[in-house]
Amino acid sequence: MTSNTRSRLAVFTALALLMAATRLNHFGMVPDASWAVFALGGFYLAGSVRWAFPALMVLAVAVDYVVITGTGASFWSHYCVSPGYWMLLPAHFALWAAGAGLRRFGQDKPLRQLAGLAPALLLGVAVCHLFAQGGFYWLSDAVANPSVAGWAKNYADWFMPYLGTTALYVGLAVVAHALVSLLRRAGAASAGKLAD
Repeated sequence: MTSNTRSRLAVFTALALLMAATRLNHFGMVPDASWAVFALGGFYLAGSVRWAFPALMVLAVAVDYVVITGTGASFWSHYCVSPGYWMLLPAHFALWAAGAGLRRFGQDKPLRQLAGLAPALLLGVAVCHLFAQGGFYWLSDAVANPSVAGWAKNYADWFMPYLGTTALYVGLAVVAHALVSLLRRAGAASAGKLAD
């Protein structure tokens, strides 16, 4: 196994654990990191989209299944699992695409990537929210009399909380990324001095 493969598996495992741990209690004290996980997955695992994205989607549905059936409710008759639930597929892929696009935008140029982070995240969350919230609003039976005005209000009411949570986790990932990069550089510098 190459070091690149090991790194990808380590990143995937960390992202999967983060999503599972926070999605289990979607509205709990620790907010759900799922949206950030898909954006970070796109950034770090862009070349592994064929297996990593589907695996994270399966994990998301599996966690939802465990949570819903754990309350004694039927998964398929739960109000969250309407035809709109399946809009999470394009919703989460929009975040993945934002992360992958950011990766390509500043290939090997960290400052350029950092400058593009906010616009990429804003666009990814806006499109994700459009699919996720729109799918639930228009395709579920939870909204008695859907209207464009009601949809727009609902979209606006939930947009900032979702953006804030996603930005929080992505910001923590940026800090972790910077620390790992600094430690690698320090380690490489130390190894270079020892070789001299």
